[in-house]
Amino acid sequence: MKILLTGSSGWLGRHLAPLLQSRGHDVIGLDVAPGDHTRVLGSVADRDLVFQTVAQFGIEAVIHAGGLHQPDIVRFPRQAFVDVNVTGTLNLLEAAAEAGHARFLFTSTTSLMVRADVRAGAGDGGAWWMDEDFGPLEPRNIYGVTKMTAENLCRLVSRESGMAVAILRTGRFFPEDDDVHAVPSGPNLKANELLNRRLTVGDAALAHLAALERIEGCETFVLSAPPPFAREDVAELAADARAVIARRFPEAAGLYDRQGWVLPERIERVYDPAKAERLLGWRAQTDFAAVLKALREGAALPFAHDPDWISPVLTQSP
Repeated sequence: MKILLTGSSGWLGRHLAPLLQSRGHDVIGLDVAPGDHTRVLGSVADRDLVFQTVAQFGIEAVIHAGGLHQPDIVRFPRQAFVDVNVTGTLNLLEAAAEAGHARFLFTSTTSLMVRADVRAGAGDGGAWWMDEDFGPLEPRNIYGVTKMTAENLCRLVSRESGMAVAILRTGRFFPEDDDVHAVPSGPNLKANELLNRRLTVGDAALAHLAALERIEGCETFVLSAPPPFAREDVAELAADARAVIARRFPEAAGLYDRQGWVLPERIERVYDPAKAERLLGWRAQTDFAAVLKALREGAALPFAHDPDWISPVLTQSP
């Protein structure tokens, strides 16, 4: 299948493109910056470029993994987020619908689910348990606002055209500013977040492949490593997460002490990816247990850590 992959030079794109190619797909990457898998240089905000690319390469499906992300808020004005994340998504959806595509994948974010009260901490009942039904959605910044708008455009075009659309709300999988924190360190923080809100970039790529192969209708999915907790744990997670972790993983504290790491004292929100496992057959291959196994065996940590990486940009104006 000829697939248009936006964001092909980015953190996800450089992992997803070779995975798609290994399954026999012809990947045409589109990005604002050059990269090993980028064949079309430009922005999704350029409507003519999008339509020309779909027609010229005989594109059969679109995976829209590109866009401006939360760390880009300090680098770009709000209008750039609207141009790229909203207008760019609409351009791709309409080009795909006009070409008669059967499916479309949109990389969204769990960030749009994090309202001000969620970010402030646990709720009255304890940790927030966040799946696809969580709401109301009240994004706290321009990144979340534009991603939520783009999601709604996906639903609209899917409903009108009959094109199957997968909206993939990914948990954290890319480098962020807190990767350079001292306590907890970047690797320590990533390991902790695999308990409740993170997945590896490799698992994010595999989720996109599963959605490409199995999506029907228009569905939204929360993507994260499977949490080792149950909804009944939310009150205790918010008060004493280490006690819950100790019951699930008795060796965790000792392994962490040996590494000079710290376990989270409280966990105030948990992402639940059960729907993706149920409908797409996808389950993250790397979880907190995999981290403990690596620490126990003195092996490499099972996730990428690159504190010097930043999103590629061609210019300061997409």
